[in-house]
Amino acid sequence: MITRFHAALTALLAAALFGATTPLAKVLLGTLSPFMLAGLFYLGSGIGLGFCILVRRVLRSPPVQQQNEHGIPRADVPWLLGAIVAGGIAGPALLMLGLTSTPAATTSLLLNLEGVLTAVIAWVVFRENVDLQVFLGMVAIVAGGVLLSWQPGAGALPGGALLIICACLCWAIDNNLTRKVSTNDAMVIACIKGLVAGAVNLSVALLAGEHLPGIQQIAAAMTTGFAGYGVSLVMFVVALRNLGTARTGAYFSVAPLFGVALSLAIWPEPPSVVFWMAAILMGLGVWLHIRERHAHLHTHEPLEHTHAHRHDAHHQHTHAFPYDGEEPHVHPHRHARITHSHAHYPDIHHRHSH
Repeated sequence: MITRFHAALTALLAAALFGATTPLAKVLLGTLSPFMLAGLFYLGSGIGLGFCILVRRVLRSPPVQQQNEHGIPRADVPWLLGAIVAGGIAGPALLMLGLTSTPAATTSLLLNLEGVLTAVIAWVVFRENVDLQVFLGMVAIVAGGVLLSWQPGAGALPGGALLIICACLCWAIDNNLTRKVSTNDAMVIACIKGLVAGAVNLSVALLAGEHLPGIQQIAAAMTTGFAGYGVSLVMFVVALRNLGTARTGAYFSVAPLFGVALSLAIWPEPPSVVFWMAAILMGLGVWLHIRERHAHLHTHEPLEHTHAHRHDAHHQHTHAFPYDGEEPHVHPHRHARITHSHAHYPDIHHRHSH
Protein backbone atom coordinates (compact mmCIF):
# COMPACT_ATOMS: atom_id res chain seq x y z
CA MET A 1 0.00 0.00 0.00
CA ILE A 2 1.28 3.47 -0.82
CA THR A 3 1.07 6.23 1.78
CA ARG A 4 -1.94 8.51 2.06
CA PHE A 5 0.17 11.46 0.90
CA HIS A 6 1.25 9.68 -2.27
CA ALA A 7 -2.30 8.43 -2.89
CA ALA A 8 -3.64 11.99 -2.54
CA LEU A 9 -0.93 13.32 -4.85
CA THR A 10 -1.79 10.61 -7.38
CA ALA A 11 -5.46 11.64 -7.26
CA LEU A 12 -4.54 15.31 -7.70
CA LEU A 13 -2.34 14.54 -10.71
CA ALA A 14 -5.22 12.54 -12.21
CA ALA A 15 -7.46 15.55 -11.59
CA ALA A 16 -5.01 17.92 -13.29
CA LEU A 17 -4.82 15.77 -16.43
CA PHE A 18 -8.59 15.29 -16.64
CA GLY A 19 -9.37 18.93 -15.87
CA ALA A 20 -7.09 20.17 -18.65
CA THR A 21 -8.97 17.93 -21.10
CA THR A 22 -12.23 19.93 -20.89
CA PRO A 23 -11.10 23.22 -22.49
CA LEU A 24 -9.05 21.27 -25.05
CA ALA A 25 -12.20 19.32 -25.93
CA LYS A 26 -14.01 22.65 -26.37
CA VAL A 27 -11.40 23.66 -28.94
CA LEU A 28 -11.61 20.35 -30.80
CA LEU A 29 -15.43 20.45 -30.82
CA GLY A 30 -15.20 23.32 -33.28
CA THR A 31 -14.42 20.77 -35.99
CA LEU A 32 -15.44 17.38 -34.54
CA SER A 33 -18.81 16.02 -33.42
CA PRO A 34 -19.34 14.94 -29.79
CA PHE A 35 -19.37 11.19 -30.52
CA MET A 36 -16.40 11.39 -32.89
CA LEU A 37 -14.37 13.30 -30.31
CA ALA A 38 -15.34 10.96 -27.45
CA GLY A 39 -14.41 7.97 -29.61
CA LEU A 40 -11.01 9.39 -30.52
CA PHE A 41 -10.33 10.38 -26.91
CA TYR A 42 -10.94 6.87 -25.63
CA LEU A 43 -9.23 5.13 -28.53
CA GLY A 44 -6.18 7.28 -27.87
CA SER A 45 -6.40 6.22 -24.24
CA GLY A 46 -6.76 2.51 -25.00
CA ILE A 47 -4.14 2.33 -27.75
CA GLY A 48 -1.64 4.43 -25.81
CA LEU A 49 -2.01 2.35 -22.66
CA GLY A 50 -1.88 -0.86 -24.69
CA PHE A 51 1.50 0.26 -26.02
CA CYS A 52 2.64 1.05 -22.46
CA ILE A 53 1.57 -2.43 -21.29
CA LEU A 54 3.52 -3.99 -24.18
CA VAL A 55 6.63 -1.99 -23.30
CA ARG A 56 6.26 -2.90 -19.63
CA ARG A 57 6.03 -6.59 -20.52
CA VAL A 58 9.09 -6.46 -22.76
CA LEU A 59 11.20 -4.68 -20.14
CA ARG A 60 10.34 -7.13 -17.36
CA SER A 61 12.35 -10.27 -16.81
CA PRO A 62 10.32 -13.51 -17.23
CA PRO A 63 10.21 -14.45 -13.49
CA VAL A 64 8.92 -11.01 -12.49
CA GLN A 65 6.46 -10.99 -15.35
CA GLN A 66 4.95 -14.31 -14.32
CA GLN A 67 4.71 -13.26 -10.70
CA ASN A 68 3.23 -9.78 -11.21
CA GLU A 69 0.77 -10.10 -14.08
CA HIS A 70 -2.73 -11.38 -13.40
CA GLY A 71 -5.83 -11.20 -15.54
CA ILE A 72 -9.11 -9.69 -14.38
CA PRO A 73 -11.13 -12.35 -12.48
CA ARG A 74 -14.39 -13.44 -14.07
CA ALA A 75 -16.37 -12.20 -11.06
CA ASP A 76 -15.07 -8.67 -11.67
CA VAL A 77 -16.01 -8.54 -15.37
CA PRO A 78 -19.66 -7.40 -14.85
CA TRP A 79 -18.47 -4.51 -12.66
CA LEU A 80 -15.92 -3.48 -15.28
CA LEU A 81 -18.48 -3.67 -18.10
CA GLY A 82 -20.90 -1.53 -16.10
CA ALA A 83 -18.15 1.03 -15.52
CA ILE A 84 -17.35 1.09 -19.24
CA VAL A 85 -20.98 1.65 -20.25
CA ALA A 86 -21.60 4.39 -17.67
CA GLY A 87 -18.28 6.21 -17.69
CA GLY A 88 -16.76 5.26 -21.02
CA ILE A 89 -19.75 5.54 -23.34
CA ALA A 90 -22.60 7.56 -21.82
CA GLY A 91 -20.55 10.03 -19.75
CA PRO A 92 -18.20 11.35 -22.47
CA ALA A 93 -21.00 11.62 -25.05
CA LEU A 94 -23.15 13.66 -22.65
CA LEU A 95 -20.19 15.89 -21.78
CA MET A 96 -19.38 16.57 -25.43
CA LEU A 97 -23.02 17.38 -26.18
CA GLY A 98 -23.14 19.71 -23.18
CA LEU A 99 -19.92 21.43 -24.22
CA THR A 100 -21.44 22.53 -27.52
CA SER A 101 -23.69 25.05 -25.71
CA THR A 102 -21.89 25.68 -22.40
CA PRO A 103 -18.80 27.87 -21.77
CA ALA A 104 -15.69 25.85 -20.95
CA ALA A 105 -15.06 27.61 -17.61
CA THR A 106 -18.64 26.95 -16.46
CA THR A 107 -18.36 23.33 -17.58
CA SER A 108 -15.10 22.90 -15.69
CA LEU A 109 -16.66 23.98 -12.40
CA LEU A 110 -19.83 21.97 -12.97
CA LEU A 111 -17.65 18.88 -13.22
CA ASN A 112 -17.07 19.26 -9.46
CA LEU A 113 -20.45 17.58 -9.10
CA GLU A 114 -18.87 14.29 -10.14
CA GLY A 115 -17.07 14.09 -6.80
CA VAL A 116 -20.25 14.89 -4.88
CA LEU A 117 -22.37 12.34 -6.73
CA THR A 118 -19.58 9.77 -6.37
CA ALA A 119 -19.58 10.25 -2.60
CA VAL A 120 -23.39 10.11 -2.36
CA ILE A 121 -23.57 6.81 -4.25
CA ALA A 122 -20.68 5.39 -2.21
CA TRP A 123 -22.43 6.40 0.99
CA VAL A 124 -26.01 5.42 0.18
CA VAL A 125 -25.59 2.43 -2.12
CA PHE A 126 -22.24 0.88 -1.17
CA ARG A 127 -22.36 1.92 2.51
CA GLU A 128 -18.94 3.57 2.53
CA ASN A 129 -18.36 5.71 5.59
CA VAL A 130 -18.73 9.46 5.01
CA ASP A 131 -18.12 11.72 7.99
CA LEU A 132 -20.03 14.95 8.73
CA GLN A 133 -17.15 17.04 7.40
CA VAL A 134 -17.23 15.23 4.05
CA PHE A 135 -21.01 15.69 3.90
CA LEU A 136 -20.69 19.44 4.55
CA GLY A 137 -18.09 19.61 1.79
CA MET A 138 -20.53 17.99 -0.60
CA VAL A 139 -23.21 20.52 0.36
CA ALA A 140 -20.82 23.40 -0.41
CA ILE A 141 -19.92 21.94 -3.80
CA VAL A 142 -23.57 21.38 -4.73
CA ALA A 143 -24.39 24.96 -3.72
CA GLY A 144 -21.58 26.22 -5.92
CA GLY A 145 -22.80 24.15 -8.87
CA VAL A 146 -26.38 25.42 -8.52
CA LEU A 147 -25.20 29.02 -8.22
CA LEU A 148 -22.95 28.65 -11.24
CA SER A 149 -25.71 27.20 -13.42
CA TRP A 150 -28.51 29.51 -12.29
CA GLN A 151 -29.77 32.00 -14.88
CA PRO A 152 -32.07 34.80 -13.60
CA GLY A 153 -35.47 34.63 -15.25
CA ALA A 154 -34.97 31.07 -16.44
CA GLY A 155 -37.34 28.39 -15.25
CA ALA A 156 -34.76 25.62 -15.32
CA LEU A 157 -31.08 24.94 -15.77
CA PRO A 158 -29.73 25.45 -19.28
CA GLY A 159 -29.94 22.30 -21.39
CA GLY A 160 -26.17 22.12 -21.81
CA ALA A 161 -25.64 22.32 -18.04
CA LEU A 162 -28.16 19.52 -17.45
CA LEU A 163 -26.32 17.32 -19.93
CA ILE A 164 -23.05 17.96 -18.08
CA ILE A 165 -24.70 17.11 -14.74
CA CYS A 166 -25.95 13.85 -16.28
CA ALA A 167 -22.40 13.14 -17.46
CA CYS A 168 -21.22 13.66 -13.88
CA LEU A 169 -23.80 11.16 -12.67
CA CYS A 170 -22.59 8.60 -15.21
CA TRP A 171 -19.00 9.08 -14.06
CA ALA A 172 -20.07 8.82 -10.42
CA ILE A 173 -21.63 5.43 -11.18
CA ASP A 174 -18.48 4.52 -13.09
CA ASN A 175 -16.26 5.46 -10.12
CA ASN A 176 -18.23 3.31 -7.71
CA LEU A 177 -18.26 0.33 -10.06
CA THR A 178 -14.52 0.75 -10.71
CA ARG A 179 -14.01 0.58 -6.95
CA LYS A 180 -15.14 -3.05 -7.14
CA VAL A 181 -12.29 -3.92 -9.53
CA SER A 182 -9.62 -1.51 -8.25
CA THR A 183 -7.38 -4.28 -6.90
CA ASN A 184 -6.63 -5.35 -10.47
CA ASP A 185 -3.94 -3.87 -12.75
CA ALA A 186 -4.94 -0.20 -13.14
CA MET A 187 -3.31 0.06 -16.57
CA VAL A 188 -5.18 -2.99 -17.88
CA ILE A 189 -8.49 -1.65 -16.54
CA ALA A 190 -7.98 1.73 -18.22
CA CYS A 191 -6.78 0.13 -21.46
CA ILE A 192 -9.82 -2.15 -21.77
CA LYS A 193 -12.15 0.73 -20.96
CA GLY A 194 -10.50 2.95 -23.56
CA LEU A 195 -10.61 0.40 -26.36
CA VAL A 196 -14.23 -0.64 -25.78
CA ALA A 197 -15.61 2.85 -25.15
CA GLY A 198 -13.62 4.33 -28.02
CA ALA A 199 -14.82 1.70 -30.48
CA VAL A 200 -18.47 2.17 -29.47
CA ASN A 201 -18.45 5.98 -29.62
CA LEU A 202 -16.55 6.02 -32.91
CA SER A 203 -18.96 3.46 -34.40
CA VAL A 204 -21.94 5.62 -33.40
CA ALA A 205 -20.35 8.62 -35.12
CA LEU A 206 -19.57 6.69 -38.32
CA LEU A 207 -23.05 5.09 -38.46
CA ALA A 208 -24.52 8.59 -38.18
CA GLY A 209 -22.81 9.47 -41.45
CA GLU A 210 -19.76 11.28 -40.10
CA HIS A 211 -16.31 10.93 -41.63
CA LEU A 212 -12.94 10.63 -39.97
CA PRO A 213 -11.14 13.99 -39.70
CA GLY A 214 -7.63 14.72 -40.95
CA ILE A 215 -4.58 13.04 -39.49
CA GLN A 216 -3.61 16.13 -37.47
CA GLN A 217 -7.02 16.31 -35.77
CA ILE A 218 -6.98 12.58 -35.08
CA ALA A 219 -3.50 12.83 -33.55
CA ALA A 220 -4.48 15.85 -31.41
CA ALA A 221 -7.65 14.16 -30.11
CA MET A 222 -5.99 10.81 -29.40
CA THR A 223 -3.01 12.41 -27.66
CA THR A 224 -5.37 14.47 -25.48
CA GLY A 225 -7.38 11.34 -24.71
CA PHE A 226 -4.28 9.33 -23.80
CA ALA A 227 -3.27 11.89 -21.16
CA GLY A 228 -6.67 13.11 -19.95
CA TYR A 229 -8.64 9.86 -20.10
CA GLY A 230 -5.92 7.18 -20.05
CA VAL A 231 -3.06 8.18 -17.75
CA SER A 232 -5.56 10.08 -15.60
CA LEU A 233 -7.72 6.96 -15.14
CA VAL A 234 -4.72 4.80 -14.23
CA MET A 235 -3.81 7.29 -11.48
CA PHE A 236 -7.45 7.50 -10.38
CA VAL A 237 -7.74 3.72 -9.97
CA VAL A 238 -4.53 3.62 -7.91
CA ALA A 239 -5.88 6.39 -5.67
CA LEU A 240 -9.27 4.66 -5.47
CA ARG A 241 -7.55 1.51 -4.23
CA ASN A 242 -5.85 3.41 -1.40
CA LEU A 243 -8.33 6.15 -0.41
CA GLY A 244 -11.79 4.74 -1.11
CA THR A 245 -14.41 6.09 -3.50
CA ALA A 246 -15.73 9.18 -1.68
CA ARG A 247 -12.29 10.50 -0.69
CA THR A 248 -10.79 9.93 -4.13
CA GLY A 249 -13.80 11.65 -5.66
CA ALA A 250 -13.20 14.58 -3.33
CA TYR A 251 -9.59 15.00 -4.42
CA PHE A 252 -10.66 14.57 -8.03
CA SER A 253 -13.05 17.49 -7.55
CA VAL A 254 -10.00 19.72 -7.91
CA ALA A 255 -10.00 18.85 -11.64
CA PRO A 256 -12.29 21.73 -12.68
CA LEU A 257 -9.89 24.26 -11.15
CA PHE A 258 -7.21 23.14 -13.59
CA GLY A 259 -9.77 23.32 -16.39
CA VAL A 260 -10.78 26.84 -15.39
CA ALA A 261 -7.17 28.02 -15.38
CA LEU A 262 -6.55 26.61 -18.85
CA SER A 263 -9.86 27.81 -20.31
CA LEU A 264 -9.28 31.38 -19.10
CA ALA A 265 -5.86 31.24 -20.73
CA ILE A 266 -7.39 30.11 -24.03
CA TRP A 267 -10.36 32.51 -23.93
CA PRO A 268 -9.19 35.55 -21.92
CA GLU A 269 -12.13 37.34 -20.29
CA PRO A 270 -12.85 38.61 -16.76
CA PRO A 271 -14.98 36.07 -14.83
CA SER A 272 -18.25 37.32 -13.33
CA VAL A 273 -18.93 37.84 -9.62
CA VAL A 274 -21.24 34.80 -9.64
CA PHE A 275 -18.44 32.75 -11.13
CA TRP A 276 -16.10 33.62 -8.25
CA MET A 277 -18.80 33.03 -5.64
CA ALA A 278 -19.36 29.56 -7.05
CA ALA A 279 -15.61 28.95 -7.16
CA ILE A 280 -15.27 29.92 -3.48
CA LEU A 281 -18.08 27.56 -2.45
CA MET A 282 -16.61 24.70 -4.42
CA GLY A 283 -13.13 25.43 -3.10
CA LEU A 284 -14.51 25.34 0.45
CA GLY A 285 -16.09 21.96 -0.25
CA VAL A 286 -12.84 20.53 -1.59
CA TRP A 287 -10.92 21.89 1.43
CA LEU A 288 -13.36 20.24 3.85
CA HIS A 289 -12.87 16.94 2.04
CA ILE A 290 -9.09 17.16 2.08
CA ARG A 291 -8.73 17.94 5.80
CA GLU A 292 -11.02 15.10 6.95
CA ARG A 293 -9.46 12.55 9.33
CA HIS A 294 -10.84 9.18 10.43
CA ALA A 295 -9.57 6.79 13.15
CA HIS A 296 -11.19 4.20 15.44
CA LEU A 297 -10.88 0.61 16.64
CA HIS A 298 -11.83 -1.69 13.77
CA THR A 299 -11.68 -5.35 12.80
CA HIS A 300 -10.38 -6.79 9.54
CA GLU A 301 -12.27 -9.92 8.56
CA PRO A 302 -10.41 -12.69 6.67
CA LEU A 303 -9.92 -11.58 3.06
CA GLU A 304 -8.21 -13.01 0.00
CA HIS A 305 -7.36 -10.87 -3.03
CA THR A 306 -4.58 -9.76 -5.41
CA HIS A 307 -2.92 -6.36 -5.64
CA ALA A 308 0.44 -4.59 -5.36
CA HIS A 309 1.52 -4.44 -1.71
CA ARG A 310 4.37 -4.17 0.77
CA HIS A 311 4.70 -6.25 3.93
CA ASP A 312 3.20 -3.68 6.27
CA ALA A 313 0.92 -4.24 9.28
CA HIS A 314 -1.85 -5.46 6.98
CA HIS A 315 0.31 -7.82 4.92
CA GLN A 316 1.99 -10.40 7.12
CA HIS A 317 1.92 -13.61 5.10
CA THR A 318 4.11 -16.34 3.65
CA HIS A 319 4.71 -17.00 -0.03
CA ALA A 320 4.01 -20.11 -2.06
CA PHE A 321 6.81 -19.18 -4.48
CA PRO A 322 10.51 -18.24 -4.15
CA TYR A 323 10.52 -14.69 -2.76
CA ASP A 324 13.57 -12.47 -3.21
CA GLY A 325 12.38 -9.66 -0.91
CA GLU A 326 11.45 -7.24 -3.70
CA GLU A 327 8.66 -4.79 -2.78
CA PRO A 328 6.11 -3.83 -3.83
CA HIS A 329 5.06 -7.05 -5.50
CA VAL A 330 1.82 -8.66 -6.68
CA HIS A 331 0.40 -12.09 -5.92
CA PRO A 332 -2.76 -13.66 -4.48
CA HIS A 333 -2.60 -13.42 -0.69
CA ARG A 334 -4.85 -13.94 2.32
CA HIS A 335 -5.44 -11.60 5.26
CA ALA A 336 -6.06 -13.10 8.69
CA ARG A 337 -8.56 -11.55 11.10
CA ILE A 338 -7.03 -8.64 13.02
CA THR A 339 -8.37 -5.91 15.32
CA HIS A 340 -6.46 -2.65 15.82
CA SER A 341 -6.80 1.13 15.77
CA HIS A 342 -5.14 3.65 13.47
CA ALA A 343 -5.97 6.48 11.08
CA HIS A 344 -7.44 4.97 7.94
CA TYR A 345 -9.73 5.49 4.97
CA PRO A 346 -12.15 3.12 3.21
CA ASP A 347 -9.46 1.61 0.98
CA ILE A 348 -9.48 -2.00 -0.19
CA HIS A 349 -8.64 -3.19 3.35
CA HIS A 350 -11.00 -0.92 5.31
CA ARG A 351 -14.48 -1.45 3.90
CA HIS A 352 -16.02 -2.22 7.27
CA SER A 353 -19.23 -1.00 8.85
CA HIS A 354 -19.37 1.61 11.61
